[in-house]
Amino acid sequence: MRTLETERLILKEYKEDYAEGLYKYASNPNVGPRAGWKPHESVEESLKIIRELFMPVSAWAIFLKETGDLIGTIALEHDRFRPYARSKELGYSLAYDYWGKGYMTEAARKVIEFAFNELELQIMCICTSTVNTRSQRIIEKCGFKLEGVIRMAYQIYDGSLRDSMEFSMTKEEWETNKGNQK
Repeated sequence: MRTLETERLILKEYKEDYAEGLYKYASNPNVGPRAGWKPHESVEESLKIIRELFMPVSAWAIFLKETGDLIGTIALEHDRFRPYARSKELGYSLAYDYWGKGYMTEAARKVIEFAFNELELQIMCICTSTVNTRSQRIIEKCGFKLEGVIRMAYQIYDGSLRDSMEFSMTKEEWETNKGNQK
């Protein structure tokens, strides 16, 4: 997996060295619970997440060019619903102080371009909870289409179940709409 660059961001494959930067944003109680995961409690927990979740799927750490700060994570994971298609599921998180500034939309668009052009995916998907309206807005800006809602499909860190909104975009849809994104 190669480093990706946008106007304001550098996306680098996760390394163990990034545990402190991940902890800095993932320990904020505004970040994880919205997506269904608990805030990180230590740098060691962030290191474990990097080793067990991010490195196996080749996740990128998102760095702000201006400061060099690690401000988020974005990954292409296994698509559990389409075992026979060349497909990946997009996932991401962003430091609270950087919400509402277009950073995640910028990172997502770059990863989508990489996925369709270099990985030659046929389709991509992304899922979010019905309560995560900020993520829904990013998904909409990137051009994904709502497939439907699967009720009580996602168990979050406290054991409760949430509905999951399922979105997808084919390579043809991306090629047609990439110049018309909001």
